Amino acid sequence: MRYLELLGKNAVEAGKILSLKNADEKNAALIAMAKAIETSSEKIIKSNRIDVDKAVKSGISGAFLDRLTLNAKRIQSMAQGLIDASKLDDPIGELLETITRPNGLVINKIRVPLGVVGIIYESRPNVTSDAAGLCLKTGNPVILRGGSRALNSNIAVADVMRTALDKIGFPKDCIQLVEDIDRKTAVEMMRLNKYINVLIPRGSTSLINEVLKNATVPVIETGVGICHVYVDCDADLKMAVDITVNAKTTKPSMCNSAEVLLVHEDVYRDFLPSVYKGLKEFNVEIRGDKKTCEVLSDSVAAGKDDFDTEFLDYIMAVKVVCGVDEAIDHINTHGTGHSESIITENKESADKFTKRVDASAVYVNASTRFTDGGEFGMGAEIGISTQMLHARGPMGLKELTSYKYIIQGNGQIRIG
Repeated sequence: MRYLELLGKNAVEAGKILSLKNADEKNAALIAMAKAIETSSEKIIKSNRIDVDKAVKSGISGAFLDRLTLNAKRIQSMAQGLIDASKLDDPIGELLETITRPNGLVINKIRVPLGVVGIIYESRPNVTSDAAGLCLKTGNPVILRGGSRALNSNIAVADVMRTALDKIGFPKDCIQLVEDIDRKTAVEMMRLNKYINVLIPRGSTSLINEVLKNATVPVIETGVGICHVYVDCDADLKMAVDITVNAKTTKPSMCNSAEVLLVHEDVYRDFLPSVYKGLKEFNVEIRGDKKTCEVLSDSVAAGKDDFDTEFLDYIMAVKVVCGVDEAIDHINTHGTGHSESIITENKESADKFTKRVDASAVYVNASTRFTDGGEFGMGAEIGISTQMLHARGPMGLKELTSYKYIIQGNGQIRIG
């Protein structure tokens, strides 16, 4: 049997057992996994150091190196994520709706797992534990395929969790990691319809486009974040400075960081020097249009692709617009449906922005950095969906479920 088919078969078999576990049993498994990660911290860091050293030698950038690197604090955070998941309400079995028909049939709609979940992601080892925990909580076996740069880290984290499951009598194949990093294997995984029910890619534009191009398994598109902050003519400019700096600099390698700043033409001469002062403290490079470059002498003229680029770095594209309508048109043309923000005291402008901007999260007077499962009160997330079906925005536990109908009768038959 081929490698991936074996993983798929193992996942299906593990899922049969996992489906019989109740909430308390699954929570105990999550806590066991968390404790195992904590006690194996040195082992995981040692494996991660191999990946980091290789990345440094290859010349990987600072932002991506940061996403790859694990330390004691980050490993503790990974463990805490599993503990936090154990405290969330279990959605499986939740009664969503009851319909009683005139013929006496009682139709109950209940939450069920999606099935085997495949996740393809890049150089963020914490995704290995986050995804595994959320999938286990929702009764979904998971097949993980991380990036080559984090292979040793991912193997270490996955092995620790699988061992913990085995010790408490859970099928360890609830969690499986694809250790073959050949591209052909990745493409084969994208077409493993017989075993994988849904595929979730997490990472760069190129990764997600590759999955969309090759997958025959249903895909939930996530993560690419060309996010905008639009500063309106009626904005509180001090607030706008604070929000823009926060949205760009707190963690630029995250998909919810702002990549583009749009500024109303009535306030750009006052606003741009102020916001640049805040951005300059973080050495943010400004790639601006003609008007921006006239005001900010240190800025670089924006290239043709700069307003369509997810930088994930200390770089920001800036454009002056004539008003909220042009800002909306620009966002709907160049955005990725992730997170967009308007800074304004004008309710009419805010309402127009929130109704017309096509994105999973639209903010008024707040940073785009809040698009996150934890910040939305959902606990950890599996990713940020930028599509319409079947989930949109931060995907928590409920978004990892489907539903089925259970119909109770007392002898009804259909005539005609």
